[in-house]
Amino acid sequence: MMTVSVSELKARLSEYLRTVRRGGEVQILDRGTPIARLTGMQGAPTDAGALRQRLISAGVVRSGSGDSSKVLDDEPIQLGTSLLV
Repeated sequence: MMTVSVSELKARLSEYLRTVRRGGEVQILDRGTPIARLTGMQGAPTDAGALRQRLISAGVVRSGSGDSSKVLDDEPIQLGTSLLV
């Protein structure tokens, strides 16, 4: 479990929310005293596979039916120009 001060949490809230979304916990301190614990919602998927299954079950996305190995075996496309700036 990570431990952060209130000021640190305010400054980098998005980073700590990502940590929680991935299954971590964050303990919040106010002047060195623990005041709260930030945890994920119970039952919320913490990995991409579980989220994908939940979206498929809800009908939001549809599972692919094709064979992607043909695409992955092809050589990358050669561009006539550079994309680097």
